[in-house]
Amino acid sequence: MPEKLVDVDGRSLWSESVGSGRIDTILLVAGANASALMWPNEFVELLVSKGYRVIRYDHRDTGRSTFIDFDESPYAVEDLASDAVSVLDAWEVNKAHIVGLSMGATLGQVLALDHPDRLHSLTVMCGAALDVDFVGNIARAFSGESSPDGLPVPNKNVLEALSERATPSESIEEELDRRVREWRLLAGNRIEFDESDFRLRERRCIDHAGSWTQPGNHALATPVSFSRGEELRGVSIPTLVIQGSEDPLNPPPHGKHIADLLPNARLIEIDGLGHCLPEVLLPRLADEIAIHAEQSHAADAHDSRA
Repeated sequence: MPEKLVDVDGRSLWSESVGSGRIDTILLVAGANASALMWPNEFVELLVSKGYRVIRYDHRDTGRSTFIDFDESPYAVEDLASDAVSVLDAWEVNKAHIVGLSMGATLGQVLALDHPDRLHSLTVMCGAALDVDFVGNIARAFSGESSPDGLPVPNKNVLEALSERATPSESIEEELDRRVREWRLLAGNRIEFDESDFRLRERRCIDHAGSWTQPGNHALATPVSFSRGEELRGVSIPTLVIQGSEDPLNPPPHGKHIADLLPNARLIEIDGLGHCLPEVLLPRLADEIAIHAEQSHAADAHDSRA
C-alpha cells in the first residue's frame, strides 16, 4: 500500500492510500491521540471493496507522525483540521468524502466550515457538536452537575479509565491490558466485546508507532470556540450523523443535536454501537458510509451540470 510522509511546516504526517478509487476518495479522520490504525484494516478493505480509494493518516503527535514539545509549539484543534487538508493536497485529492470519529467528528465539522470546497460529503460518528462544552462536561461528570445545554455528560467510569493513560505502563502487555479495559468500557454492554480483536488492533497500533507510550498532546490543544456551532447552520454539505445507542462519551441525543444544526444532515442511530468500531458492526457502518457517499456524489455531479 502506498505510503507518504506529508510535510506540514517542517513536521511530518504519515499517511497511506489504499485502493484505486474508481468512484471517489474517502479520508478517514481518527479520534484524539489516535493514529491511522484506529481505523481497522478490515474496515478500510470494506470501503475499498465498494470502489473507493481510502486514505488514512496519523495525526500530529501520534503513530509515525512527528511528535513535538507542546509547550514550545502549541496548537489548536483547527490546526489538526488543517492537517487533513494538507494530507489531501499531498495525495493530489481535490475533494473527498470526510469520515470522522470522536475528535475526528469535530475536525470534520471544522473542515465543513473552513474548507467546504474540499468535501463531497461528511460523515460524523460518535461525535458532539461544536457548541458542546465537552471539556467542561468532563468536570461536570465528576461533580454530578448537569450540562447547561441539557445534553448528557460523559460517563464518569469511562472518564476514570481514560485518566489511567497518564500513568505509564511498565511493559507492552500491561499497556495492552489497559487499552483493552478502556475499549471494553467504550464499547458498551449491548454487543459482546471481542477482547482478542481489540487486543490485536492495539498491538498493531503499538507496532506501527514503535512505542507503547500513550500520546496525550491533543488534550492540550486549544478547543474550537463554542460560537462556531451556530455557523454549522450555514453548511450545505451532505452530512451523515451516526449515533451509537451505547456511546458512553457522547450518548443520545448528541447525534440529533448535530443533525439539527446542519441543514443537509441525516441521522441514523445504530443499536448496540458504543464509542468504538466493533468488528460485528463494520459491514453495517461501511454500507451506511458508502451509500451516503454515493448519494452525495450523484447530487454533486448533478449540481455541477446545472
